[in-house]
This record gives sequence, structure tokens and C-alpha cells, in this order.
Amino acid sequence: MKQEMNFRPAAPADWPAIEALLLAAALPLDGAQSHLANFVVGEADGRLQCIGGFEQYGATALLRSVAVDAGLRGTGVGEQLLDKLRGLAKGQGVGELYLLTTTAADFFGKRGFSVIARAETPAALQASREFQGVCPASATAMVAKL
Repeated sequence: MKQEMNFRPAAPADWPAIEALLLAAALPLDGAQSHLANFVVGEADGRLQCIGGFEQYGATALLRSVAVDAGLRGTGVGEQLLDKLRGLAKGQGVGELYLLTTTAADFFGKRGFSVIARAETPAALQASREFQGVCPASATAMVAKL
């Protein structure tokens, strides 16, 4: 059964709840707050239950900080969130969405992302905090066309 979420752009006041979801999902905080303009949050039952964002570099973007409350995983919320993020990125002129993951390659692979060599990512993304040490070198790099 799909959980119904109210999705909206993230606001600075959301940061404490975003931080809590990222920490609970063991995702890095470094650099996330400075990209809140490209974050989407999902609310249900009066609280944030999923979040995600991206760092935009021209026509490419780095998807990051995608987290769903542990009690809602497997309910379709992550897919709904990903659809919202793809729509936002596409509306801002992004044609390719990249990501690094240590745990969710299967989830993203089933949703149109392909594994690539880390060296195949654009130079601007490789200069991001995610690539420069926030995510381990063992993280899987993936890309999807929008």
C-alpha cells in the first residue's frame, strides 16, 4: 500500500528534521544544508518522513541525501520522492542525474539508473564534497537521463 505524502520544497526551518533523517539513514550531512534550495521534503502525520535533494552543476546534477523514515521503506514513498526530485531537476534544465551510493544501487537500478565508472562523471561533480571524501571511494556511481 502506498503511503500518501504531501511533498513540498524544503525550507531552512526544516533543517533539524532533515538532519535527523540523514543521521538515521547514515547519510552524510556535509554540504547538504548549502543545497536546501534543491531539496524536497515529504510530510505525513504532521512530520517530515522523507527528504531528498540534488546539487546542480549546469545541465547535470548530483542526487544526494535521499532518505525515507525506516518505518515507511518499501511502501512506495522513496519512488514518489524520486519522481518529485526528477521533475524538479528536469524543470531546472538538468538532463543527467548522477549519484553515489553505498547501499541503494538496487533501488536506483530498478528506477532507470545505470552503474558507471566513477571517472565517467563530469568534472564539476567530481569536485563536489560528495566525491571529495564525503562518500567513500567504494561507493557505486550511477546515472540516469531525464
